[in-house]
Amino acid sequence: MEIEPITVEELNKYIKTKIDGDEFLNNVYVRGEISNFKLHYTGHMYFTLKDEKSLVKCIMFKSYTPYLSFMPKDGMKVCILGSVSVFERDGVYQIYAKGMKQDGIGSLYEEYEKLKAKLEKEGLFDETHKKQVPRFSKTIGVLTSSTGAVIRDIINVSTRRNPNVHIRLIPVPVQGPGAEIKIAEAIEKMNREKLADVIIVGRGGGSIEDLWPFNEEIVARAIYNSKLPIISAVGHETDFTIADFVADLRAPTPSAAAELAVPNIEDVKYTISQYENKYKVALKRKHELMKMRFEKCMSRRAFKEPMQKINEQYINIDMYTKSLNNSILNKINNSKMKFNNVITKIDALSPMKTMARGYAITEKDGKIIKKAADLEVGDEITLKYIDGEARAKIQS
Repeated sequence: MEIEPITVEELNKYIKTKIDGDEFLNNVYVRGEISNFKLHYTGHMYFTLKDEKSLVKCIMFKSYTPYLSFMPKDGMKVCILGSVSVFERDGVYQIYAKGMKQDGIGSLYEEYEKLKAKLEKEGLFDETHKKQVPRFSKTIGVLTSSTGAVIRDIINVSTRRNPNVHIRLIPVPVQGPGAEIKIAEAIEKMNREKLADVIIVGRGGGSIEDLWPFNEEIVARAIYNSKLPIISAVGHETDFTIADFVADLRAPTPSAAAELAVPNIEDVKYTISQYENKYKVALKRKHELMKMRFEKCMSRRAFKEPMQKINEQYINIDMYTKSLNNSILNKINNSKMKFNNVITKIDALSPMKTMARGYAITEKDGKIIKKAADLEVGDEITLKYIDGEARAKIQS
C-alpha cells in the first residue's frame, strides 16, 4: 500500500497545531541575551535571544512595546514572557514576546545614573573643559586589548589614511575585575611620559557588564585630568558610557575614532593643492593689478618729464632770490638814509662847528668853565681853539 505524501505547508500546520496545543509552550518565561535587534518601521521588534549554547528567534508586536520601561539593544540580558509558535511560511518556531524586563542589571543602571549625575554636577562633562584634538597628530596612543579587533581596526584605518602616523599601544584589559584600574594607570602613564599627541580609549560592543569598567569613577577622573586630548570609542554607536561624556571627543566606533584622530593624507594633499591653485590665481591677479598701477604711474607727466617739476622750482627759487635781494637792498638804503640824518643832526650839534666860527672853550683843571663867576684872579686856564690851545692867567 502506497503512502500518500503531504505538502510542506500541511507539515508546518501540523507542527504549529501540536506546539499551539502545548500548555507549557503557551506561557514560557525565558532568560537570555539579545542579539541582532531590529526595530522595524512598523513598530514591531525583531531579535534573537541567546545563551552560551543556543538561540531562538523572537518577535514583539507593536501592541506590546509601549509597556516596556527601556529600549532593548544588543548585548542586553533580559527575561521574556511569551508563547512559542511556528511561523508556517518559513517553518521556524519563535517566541512571541508579550512582556520583557532586564535581567540582573537594574542595580548597574541605577549605579550608572547615580555616578553620571554626580560627575555632571561637578562639571566633568562641561564643554569648557574639552580639549581640542590636534589636526595633525604624529603619534596616536591607543588603550585597548592587544588581541581584539579594536586595535586592528584602528591600525588599518590610521595607516590607510596616513601611512606616516605612529600607533603606540598600551595593552589594557577592557572588561572584568580590576580593568578600570589598569585603564586609569595607562592614561596617567601616557600623560606622564608624553607618549602620544592624542589618546584613543576603546573596545568593542557588549553588555552593560562588559562595558562597566568605562563607567567607573576612577576612569572618568583619569580622563578628566588628562593633559592629552582623549577620544572615547567604547561599544557601538548606541552604547554610552561615563567615559564618553567625560572624554574630549566621542566616536561611535573605534574605526571612527581613528578617522577623527588621523586626517586622510590624500584629502590634505588635495586641500593643499586647492590652496596652491587659489594662491597662484590670487598672485597672478595681484601681479596684473600692480602692473596696471605701474603703467599708470609711468604714464604720468612726472615720470615722462621728471626735470619739469625741478625746473619749475628753479624758477620759483630765482624769483624768491631776486625778491630777497631787493628787500635787502631796500633795507640797506633805508638804514643809510637814517644814518646820514643822524650824522647831520650830530654834526650840527658838534662844538667843533661852533669853534670854527671863532669861539673857544675855556677849561680849568680839565673842567669846562661855563660862567665867569667860576674863575678867580690868578687862575690859570686853557683856551681851546679850532686849530690848537693857548694858556692864560686871569688878571681881573
